[in-house]
Amino acid sequence: QVQLVESGGGLVQAGGSLRLSCVVSGGTNIAYAMGWFRQAPGKEREFVAAISWNGGLTFYADSVEGRCTISRDNAKNAMYLQMNSLKPEDTAVYYCAARRGSFYYTNRYEYDYWGQGTQVTVSS
Repeated sequence: QVQLVESGGGLVQAGGSLRLSCVVSGGTNIAYAMGWFRQAPGKEREFVAAISWNGGLTFYADSVEGRCTISRDNAKNAMYLQMNSLKPEDTAVYYCAARRGSFYYTNRYEYDYWGQGTQVTVSS
């Protein structure tokens, strides 16, 4: 059973930075694509960024393009999201997700495994 655990969330002022991490355990002997999603209160879970199995392909939501960088280290079974120039509208619970496959995926319904989420709060 694949399990995902996020960390790195917190409270930061607008313009600041955070680095989220997601560690994968179980089922790591297969190729899997990963992504980050977020959910603000009263809103649906939305796509943030995705990365292919080998890290060679990445894709970002327009709202974070140029401010965030997704990366992974398969030797450590980990994925990261570096977030810079944070805005109050980035406030949300951030979730990492994984699924079998070597490409990248942007639709939340395409993912099979989810972490418990980490809160990111950006104050103005």
